[in-house]
Amino acid sequence: MFSKMLKKRFNMFIFFCLWSISGVFGVGEVESVSVTEGESVTLNLDITKTQEGELIWRFEQILIATFNIQNNESECHDNTAGGRFRDRLELDQNGSLIITNTTTQHTGLYGVYNRSDININIFSLTVYARLPVPVIISDSVKSSSSSSEQSCSLVCSVVNVSDVTFSWYKGNYLFSSIKMSDFNISLSLRLEIECLDDSYSCVINNPIRNQTQHLNSTELCQPCPETLHCCGFTEAVIRLVLSALVGVAAVAFLFYDITSRRLQQKKSLQTSQSHTD
Repeated sequence: MFSKMLKKRFNMFIFFCLWSISGVFGVGEVESVSVTEGESVTLNLDITKTQEGELIWRFEQILIATFNIQNNESECHDNTAGGRFRDRLELDQNGSLIITNTTTQHTGLYGVYNRSDININIFSLTVYARLPVPVIISDSVKSSSSSSEQSCSLVCSVVNVSDVTFSWYKGNYLFSSIKMSDFNISLSLRLEIECLDDSYSCVINNPIRNQTQHLNSTELCQPCPETLHCCGFTEAVIRLVLSALVGVAAVAFLFYDITSRRLQQKKSLQTSQSHTD
């Protein structure tokens, strides 16, 4: 599988170099087109470059379609190129090529030629695989070694992806990221956060699409320890008021106790003095 992929890339590189060299002698520039797998794409022909004769569409030098400008007749050779274009090729009234229900196998270089084998248009088509929605799971919940606070360990994963960037965001801030150009691989990104923090999101993207999964820490992380900073605002206010009331009550009781003892001592002293007299 890997050797086939390298061979395909090498062949595309050689073919592109040959086309680039021929461009020095009058061939137009390469037009880049990108779509997502399953979508249709139209490679728009510049009909002003030729007004007569027959046009020939080729995929990496393989004949796939012809178009006669005078009588507006077209023919698709969709059984060529390993059958990857079967029931997927159309030509519009201008000779532009339409590929329906695209797959990653349609990625490559497309050229339009006249009967003199002079190139008229070149297209570099990239078909990106559909992006899966990332999956976030809880890896473990453990106590931080540096404090008594808890931390929540998470893993975000995707499978069978190609040529993507995989990232954790905290709000709009890029927290961590990896970029891979390999074909059909699985990726995982770990994240450790304080308990119950929903500001994070896991994002996978390629040059034309992205998929985002927002973190729901309530479902994946354990509740915070019973400390003030982990409580809601209302609960925190209630706790502060109760603590203040308890404190006031304790001071009042202490004041009452001290006052009672002094009064008792004063009465005892007066009673002693009256007996002495």
